[in-house]
Amino acid sequence: SFINYKELNEIIIPLSVTSIGERSFLGCIQLTEITIPTSITSIGNYAFSDCRKLKQIIIPLSVISIGDYAFSGCSSLTKILILSSVSSIGSYAFNKCTSLTQITIPSSVKSIGQNAFNECSSLNKITVPYSVVSFLSEVIKRIESIEVTGDIKYISNRLLEGCYTLKYISIPSSVNSIGEYVFRGCFSLIKISIPPNLNSIGCSAFDTCKSLERLTIPSSVSLIGDNAFNGCRKLKEIIIPSSVTSINDHAFSECQSLTQISIPSTVTSIGYSAFKGCTSLTQIIIPSSVNSIGSYAFCGCSSLIQISIPSFVTSIESDLFHGCSSLKEVSFSSSVTSIGDSAFYGCSSLAQIPIPSTVICIGNSAFCGCSKLEQILIPSSLTLIGSYLFHGCSSLKQISIPYSVTSIGDSAFYGCSSITQISI
Repeated sequence: SFINYKELNEIIIPLSVTSIGERSFLGCIQLTEITIPTSITSIGNYAFSDCRKLKQIIIPLSVISIGDYAFSGCSSLTKILILSSVSSIGSYAFNKCTSLTQITIPSSVKSIGQNAFNECSSLNKITVPYSVVSFLSEVIKRIESIEVTGDIKYISNRLLEGCYTLKYISIPSSVNSIGEYVFRGCFSLIKISIPPNLNSIGCSAFDTCKSLERLTIPSSVSLIGDNAFNGCRKLKEIIIPSSVTSINDHAFSECQSLTQISIPSTVTSIGYSAFKGCTSLTQIIIPSSVNSIGSYAFCGCSSLIQISIPSFVTSIESDLFHGCSSLKEVSFSSSVTSIGDSAFYGCSSLAQIPIPSTVICIGNSAFCGCSKLEQILIPSSLTLIGSYLFHGCSSLKQISIPYSVTSIGDSAFYGCSSITQISI
């Protein structure tokens, strides 16, 4: 071997050699170039460790394994070509290769040892077969671009969760399902190519992808899971395909840059907090096919101006429009029978609201803080005026309480400083 042979700067290995043994060229700090012949089948542990001036290396098709620490400390190595015969890469194989910027791992690789690319501080792009992605969790959390290869159908749960520096990812067109939490916490993710035949996006798949601005969901997708795009603060535009039948809980909550969204006529339900905190959303058209809207669905949508509730919806759930401070107009049909607690709490731009005669129950604080509400007609079907129902409705001038009402809750009209007439 040539351990610590400090004058060696170039070497040609003859064809008669079949393996490069352990520590063969360890510490050859002047070595800049080496030719590995096609007779070599393995590169041993520490074989080229600390060859600090070695800039590039081609691993021929004959090589099956790369040992532990084989190129560790090769700090000038900028390029390495691994051909498709290699089946295993050892632990710390490329440790501290600080000049290495990108690498392609062939599909022949079946195993990658612990911290194979540890402290590769310049590595920003990796092309990797899906079969070994899970072995690279540490390095993937520090790079900007990933291309996943392989004929695969499913991306497993949490595969890239917490890869906070990841900006770009390409996944195979064969993928038809993205699992749960796959990209959650990928704060820097800007762009992702969604396969054309995708049919499902799992729960929290893109949760808190704060830099994602646009995403095209293919027409093949039928399921968008809970929290799928929760906290995607820069997401400005998204088109929901007609193959989707429900918008699940928190699906788009806290998408603060989303200005408009089109819900297809195939959707029948909108889940709990589905659009909660979408502060830039000015308009949303709910199709007539929708028959249920969950609590908090539009809570905190402070730019929403107008909304119409479809005729199949029978209940305005609690906190549905809580904090929609720009909401000026709301309409719903005679099919509505109940209005939940705090349903319109803090809707400070709402001047009037037509309550259908079919409503038999209005929850506590339903209109609390509706400071521009000037008049309201309480239907004769109502028997109870709940606590804080009109609390802080400072523009309310007159109100008529029907004979059907038998109880008025605490502070129901507290702060209604403009009331001049109450008819009981």
